[in-house]
Amino acid sequence: MDAEHLRTLTAVVDAGSFEGAADDLSITPSAVSQRIRALEVRLGRPVVVRGRPTVPTEAGAVLLRLARQVDLLERDALAELGVGGGSRRISLVINSDSLATWALPALAAVAREHPVEYEIRREDQDHSAAALREGTAVAAVTSLGTPIPGCRVRRLGSMRYRPMATPAYVARWFPDGATADALASAPVVVFDRTDDLQFRWLRQRSRRPLAPPVHYVPESTTYANAVRLGLGWGMVPDAQADPGLVELTPGGAIGVPLFWQQWRLDSPVLTALADALAAACPSRGPR
Repeated sequence: MDAEHLRTLTAVVDAGSFEGAADDLSITPSAVSQRIRALEVRLGRPVVVRGRPTVPTEAGAVLLRLARQVDLLERDALAELGVGGGSRRISLVINSDSLATWALPALAAVAREHPVEYEIRREDQDHSAAALREGTAVAAVTSLGTPIPGCRVRRLGSMRYRPMATPAYVARWFPDGATADALASAPVVVFDRTDDLQFRWLRQRSRRPLAPPVHYVPESTTYANAVRLGLGWGMVPDAQADPGLVELTPGGAIGVPLFWQQWRLDSPVLTALADALAAACPSRGPR
């Protein structure tokens, strides 16, 4: 594959358009189109879906992974040779709760030792692996322990979540305890529509389907604050424990295992990131 064409594909996907890629590469949109077309002729199939934004096809995602791997390895090699190479742009996917609690200090420690530029996407740990398959991220903190094709996996540990609420909220909605009938009507705070943690706990508790009123609050710190303000009960991570909250039921914690999935590359930066995150994860287990 022509390295110039691969770099152009990366620029198109990152910018979301041919025009944006042209600006980033300091060439004309026509030149961008010609390079993408050359890739498509080489493969005999489209590599991008031309829209707003422009996204890779299934074949394009394979080439995008290749392009990012080549770029990372090239910069690693130049740095090892002592001839520069510039900083490595590392695209990561990390869930919001990890970012708000333990992951960011680990990323900062690596950045002090290595010339890196992070591009961090927030995504639920159950869905972050999709970015690895699509080639839009080189590594992810995910709940998926099975290696994605082309990736290696390492267990980081787990985050424990407990059903928490304010004492005033509990007194109002659960005067007789967290019964199934009370849980069916008590408002609950949910991170977003992909977040199943609260409903998982409800299924374990009630053994029957419940549909309580739901408040969606899609930001980790704000989510915990919404529970503190009495908007509803919610699954709060131990890393954000608050003495002003009480558990709905004792022993109701749910552990969410976390894994580090990265492309199968021998990159010093990715190794340093994996080590730092494994050391920082709240509940570490066997690697």
